[in-house]
Amino acid sequence: MTDVYIIGTDMIRFGRFPDRSVPDIGAEAALLALDDAGLSIGDIQALYCGNLLEANAAVGQRILHLIGQTGIPVVNCANACATGATAFRLGWMDIKSGLHDLVLCVGAEKMGKGLIGSDRKPDGISTEGLLGSNTMPTIFSTLGMEHTRKWGTTLEQFARVSVKNHHHSTLNPKAMYQTETPLEDVLSSEMISYPNTKLMCSVNVDGSAAAVLASEKKVRELGLMGRAVKVRASVMTSDPYTEHDLVLPDFSTCTRLAARQAYEMAGIGPDEVDLVELHDCFATAEILHYENLFLCEEGEAGELIDRMDTYLGGRIPVNVSGGLLSKGHPLGATGIANIYEVTTHLRGEAGRRQVEGARIGLTHVVGLGNACAIHVLEKTD
Repeated sequence: MTDVYIIGTDMIRFGRFPDRSVPDIGAEAALLALDDAGLSIGDIQALYCGNLLEANAAVGQRILHLIGQTGIPVVNCANACATGATAFRLGWMDIKSGLHDLVLCVGAEKMGKGLIGSDRKPDGISTEGLLGSNTMPTIFSTLGMEHTRKWGTTLEQFARVSVKNHHHSTLNPKAMYQTETPLEDVLSSEMISYPNTKLMCSVNVDGSAAAVLASEKKVRELGLMGRAVKVRASVMTSDPYTEHDLVLPDFSTCTRLAARQAYEMAGIGPDEVDLVELHDCFATAEILHYENLFLCEEGEAGELIDRMDTYLGGRIPVNVSGGLLSKGHPLGATGIANIYEVTTHLRGEAGRRQVEGARIGLTHVVGLGNACAIHVLEKTD
């Protein structure tokens, strides 16, 4: 089986585009990625498209209507917050198997404001209350409170995740928000579900990202090895059965399972990773994922943020893009946007937010349902 390389990738600036369609913004990211690779849609042998909220609408084919209908196979996929990463992994599997030498992976989404699914007609008052435990803010707040109960994690430690990621976003011209948010601002913002305040919740935005994948033979044929980034590991898991309250999704278990497999496939340990883009849908989630990805020992995540180890310039920079908290979280695009961010650092092209000397990066997304995807990327010499 061939090694798989990223030879082109890009994303649009995340924001809100009421006058644009999902295929329109997806097409823009696709063309940007093709330009980055120096290719056209005529060179591509297959398209893998991730979109969640219009999953029945053939978004991939509609993107081709805008950039060129060449008759190639198109696969549309939906997999909760892991949708974009799933499209990327399907492209990786295609190349890895030897079926094709060049594929395009696109993730695109348009989101409304407020809670995901908040536009659905209510069927009465939930027994869990008006903001019950089946909503995303309360699920992740509950998990944060459990971490506090077990390890003594403080409100300020959770809040510092938001301070960090909003600071990082000021260095990223493609982030939705690019505004410093001091600790006092995070703590004084509207309480959504304790301990997560409004500024500790991810931003629902519109966005798209794309990547061109190639076999090693094709990379060498095109003379692109100098900027190519190797996909050293691609892993996806679902939630294995555990004896816990199944009303509360266990994203930690499937993440730890995926992380172990990814490190084994890549032949590295977590101490060899130079930067991480992880699924910070809420500030509490980032704290938990430090431990789930084995960036520190269990119970030490609060100390990691206190020491600023996960800041740009720290021991293991996390979410230098600004993360979901500030860059934004368009469900179908997030997984590939994370790939774009890490690839940009490994190429040494991240500008003011560049992680110096980065050689190996890890991306992580997890969608409740559950679906976890982890990719390990490596700079080529």
